[in-house]
Amino acid sequence: MSIMLPSPAAPLNIGTRGSPLALAQAHETRARLMAAFGLPEEAFQIVVIKTTGDRVLDRPLKEIGGKGLFTKEIEEALLAGSIDIAVHSMKDMPVAQPEGLLLDTYLPREDVRDAFVSPHVARLADLPQGAVVGSSSLRRRAQLASRRPDLQLVEFRGNVQTRMKKLEDGVAVATFLAMAGLNRLGMAQVARSAIEVDEMLPAVAQGAIGIERRADDSRAAEMLAAIHHGETGLRLAAERAYLAALDGSCETPIAGLATLEGGTLTLRGEILRPDGSEVITGQMQGPVADGAALGQALARDLLAQAPKGFFDWR
Repeated sequence: MSIMLPSPAAPLNIGTRGSPLALAQAHETRARLMAAFGLPEEAFQIVVIKTTGDRVLDRPLKEIGGKGLFTKEIEEALLAGSIDIAVHSMKDMPVAQPEGLLLDTYLPREDVRDAFVSPHVARLADLPQGAVVGSSSLRRRAQLASRRPDLQLVEFRGNVQTRMKKLEDGVAVATFLAMAGLNRLGMAQVARSAIEVDEMLPAVAQGAIGIERRADDSRAAEMLAAIHHGETGLRLAAERAYLAALDGSCETPIAGLATLEGGTLTLRGEILRPDGSEVITGQMQGPVADGAALGQALARDLLAQAPKGFFDWR
């Protein structure tokens, strides 16, 4: 290897948000790099960076801006050189990166499903008529409004622990989290049940961790190549091309999921009005090498079906 590996005296700085889940993802990244290069934990330093989405907790995400709420400050630190790599939940990532940054490393994808979380109700289908349900995700809220228009939907933000406390306090009967996050936190038991993708199609890139670097940093490029998971990268290439063609962010009601079997990629997509009053779905299949083109084609197909005014949340 031609690069100078990090050491306790000159550690690699890993930037991350400070939530328990974000830290778990940073720790997983560190552990994979330690194993790949035989390095001690002290050769890495985890740097916590507070983002706009972390600071503003009293307003819905859509009111404080769309794209980059959980990434902007971390990317600024990466460009400034105060961190060497940045670890992100891919479903939070805008489809375009700032000039000078690259996002081309993904860890093995976790469970893509949504988790149904409730102290007293076992499944989504068992929610009583008119129940109060909390979620900060516009995608989940739109899907719920479409499937169960009787439910009362309330804003529900915060980490896993905060949301569980809100449920205990009776703010809502149930909420939703990502199974991937619960699994990474060792808290899978929090989910009363996992919601199958046929019932609730997940957010684009849900369950995936991405690692961002400076485009001109050859050491980071070489180190990250050793832990990149190719299949996850192929699936996300299709999903993120689909999202980009829809001009979507983490705060638009868009769902999508790519699956891979042999050399064939299947991409499913769903766009919704924010109030759930209309849902348009589609699916395309093709060679995995054509994943990005497939994503763009599916987006065009869904857009062609959308009536005027469908995207009035923008």
